[in-house]
This record gives sequence, structure tokens and C-alpha cells, in this order.
Amino acid sequence: MMEVVRRYLMSSRIRSELKEGDMAPDFELPSSTGRPVRLSSLKGESVVLYFYPQDDTPGCTREACSFRDNLPKFEGLDAVILGVSKDSLASHEKFIGKYSLNFTLLSDEGLEAHKLYGTWKLKNNYGKTYWGTERSTFVIDKKGRIKKVFRKVKVDGHEAKVLRALQV
Repeated sequence: MMEVVRRYLMSSRIRSELKEGDMAPDFELPSSTGRPVRLSSLKGESVVLYFYPQDDTPGCTREACSFRDNLPKFEGLDAVILGVSKDSLASHEKFIGKYSLNFTLLSDEGLEAHKLYGTWKLKNNYGKTYWGTERSTFVIDKKGRIKKVFRKVKVDGHEAKVLRALQV
């Protein structure tokens, strides 16, 4: 068992080293629009790809609502916002309805994108070790390259930092 964990941690470390200038790893996931979204199909647009732990929790709700409230600013910079969690599409539908979210959420129940982007991490909270999503945002340019990486995101004021990254 420990060998399996060690190998996963090693491969996770490699994935977590995505950096600015790297090509954004491609994936296809089911979306809240009812049609799958393939990241590579969005070339020509800037993409804000943000990973969050769980629908309808305090921090994730504040983060989603800040993107919702600032969507016109993002659209003015030709940016598409995609939120990714391991929640089901049914959970996303409730979350979107409850908070009138106006951008696409992707369901990554199999953790495909989480692992590609190195956001599925072994975490430790008050001595308890568990696997979970590291709140992270990747700003991807129109050519499909990672322009900016935000790891261990603090929600308050994050959308302003993402907007600045898009303007550079």
C-alpha cells in the first residue's frame, strides 16, 4: 500500500510542477451546459480554469460568486471561466441555481483534470491526512499556454489577481 501511495505522490509531484509557459494539458469533461467541454477547443480564447473543493461550501461559494459578479470584466478580456470540482453534474445544477452562477462548471468525478493539473493532493488538517482538491487557478492564453498559476488560493480578492493576470 505504501508503495502505491509513494508512486502516486511522485507522479503527482511531477504534475504539480506545471508552470507558466507550459502548454495547458488537454482534457474533456462533462459540463453544466449539457455538452462536454474539451479544453483544446477553446484555443483563441483566454481561459480561467479554476479548481475548487466542493459545491455550496462557504469558500467555494464566495469564490464562485466573485467570478459571477465580475463576469463582464472577464468577458471584456475575451476570457472564459471554467470551474472544476469532483462534484456531479446534479450537484453543479443545484449550485448554479442557488447562486445564479453565469459560467460553466465541469464535473471531474474521475479526477482526470485534477491529476493533470496537480490539484489532487494529500492534505493534512488538524492531524488528519486525506486526499482533496488544492484550490488552484490556471490562466491559459489564447494559444493554449499557461500564462499564470495560482496555487493554494485565498478566495478574498482572488478574482482581481486573475483579472490583472489576464491584462498582462
